[in-house]
Amino acid sequence: MDLTHLDEQDRPKMVDVSAKDDTQRVAVASGMITMSQEAFTNVVNNENKKGPVLQTAVIAAIMGTKKTPELIPMCHPLLLSGINCDVEQLDELPGFRLTVTAKLSGQTGVEMEALTGVSVGLLTIYDMVKAIDKGMVISNIQLESKSGGKSGDFRR
Repeated sequence: MDLTHLDEQDRPKMVDVSAKDDTQRVAVASGMITMSQEAFTNVVNNENKKGPVLQTAVIAAIMGTKKTPELIPMCHPLLLSGINCDVEQLDELPGFRLTVTAKLSGQTGVEMEALTGVSVGLLTIYDMVKAIDKGMVISNIQLESKSGGKSGDFRR
């Protein structure tokens, strides 16, 4: 099997996408964080001493999406055309689901960008609330869908 990130001498390389056509590409990823009722109430009531947790998490998710190639070695620097973040309050857990949608017109996909954005956003929630609950659990970080490119569409 040929591995795309190894050259003929089995050295790591970034895949050359220069021959690929630009296509419209969209990726959606999500993840969850569960926490104690006390921590959840603190976030929902916007009482955290570090500031507005969910708004800060959204900004962090956008920043994480944009900085993916600085964090994941084989990711290409991309000219993203749009990033959207949504936070869903999950009273029954208690916790939150963070969803990131990344878009571009380009030669490579944006799945890693969406997944990285979710991860950074959820880690930001953890960081801001850890003084109340160190037992929070980040889980289910996953690709929900992608479109565009040679491999076609994917939907969970």
